[in-house]
Amino acid sequence: MTSVPRPPQPPSSLSPSRASDFMQCPLLYRFRVIDRLPEKPSEAATRGTLVHAVLERLFDNPAVERTAGRATALIPGQWDRLLESKPELSELFSDDAEGERLTRWLAEAERLVERWFSLEDPTRLEPAERELFVETELESGLRLRGVIDRIDVAPTGEVRIVDYKTGKAPRPEYAEGALFQMKFYALVIWRLKGVVPRRLQLVYLGSGDVMTYDPVVADLERVERKLLALWDAIRLATETGEWRPRPTKLCGWCDHQAVCPEFGGTPPVYPLSVRPAESGQGVQGTMGPVRAGTGRPAAVEGP
Repeated sequence: MTSVPRPPQPPSSLSPSRASDFMQCPLLYRFRVIDRLPEKPSEAATRGTLVHAVLERLFDNPAVERTAGRATALIPGQWDRLLESKPELSELFSDDAEGERLTRWLAEAERLVERWFSLEDPTRLEPAERELFVETELESGLRLRGVIDRIDVAPTGEVRIVDYKTGKAPRPEYAEGALFQMKFYALVIWRLKGVVPRRLQLVYLGSGDVMTYDPVVADLERVERKLLALWDAIRLATETGEWRPRPTKLCGWCDHQAVCPEFGGTPPVYPLSVRPAESGQGVQGTMGPVRAGTGRPAAVEGP
C-alpha cells in the first residue's frame, strides 16, 4: 500500500538540526520542514547512522563482551537492518556492481568503530539512556525536541550527555557552533528534570578527539533566549512566506540547487496560507526511547 503524503503544515517545534538549518539558510529550512523536498542519501550521513546503531547495540552485551571485535561484527547486521528500514539507501551503491565501493565504505565504518575504543572504554560504562527521544515545551509555548545519543548518570546523580560524531573535530574558532546541539539538549534536560548536566561530551571518531564542556545555568539561559529569537524569525517567515536564501560555501552540497534562486531556480509555490501559524496547546514534556514510537511530526524531527 502506498502511503499518502501528509499535507504541508506550519512548523510546530524545533530540533537542533532544524535550528541549524534555519541559521545556515532559511530557504533550506523551508525546503526541509514545510515543502519536505526529497534529498538523496549520502554515504557520509548513512555511515554515521550505521556507526551510531552499532555503538548503541554494543551496550546490549555484558560489559566484558564489549570489545572492538564484537562491535565490528555488528556492522553487517546493522547495515542489513538499515537497508530493510530504508530501502532507498540501496541507491548509494546501485552502480557498484563488483561491490568494491561498498567494501571500502564498510571498512571505513569499521575504522570509526575501532577508533572509539581508543577514546572511551565501554566496559566501564553503563549508559542510563541510549538514543533517547526528549521533548519539552518552554513557558513561551516553544516545543523543543531531539534525540540524544547517550546519557550517563554517575552514582552521585551527575548527568553527562554524550554525542558521537563520525567527522573530524572542528577548529577552535568553530567550537561554539559544534556545542550548540549539546547545549540545546542540556536545556531540554534542565527544563524537564530541573538538573543542569554536569558535562557535555562530543566524541569525534573521524579525528580521534574528545571535546568536553561543563555548562552552567547562564549558558542554558542564553541558549533559550537564542532559540526564542530564532523561533520568532521562523514564525515571521511562516506568516509572510519570505524564506530568503543565505549563500555559503555549503551551497555546493545542497540537493536543492535546481529550485534555489541563487542558482537560477524557482522555489515551489508556497504551500501554506500567508497567515500566522496556529499555536499549539500546552502539554507536559516527555522523555523516552526514540524507537518507542511517539507519533511526532516528522517534519521537525532531528536526524
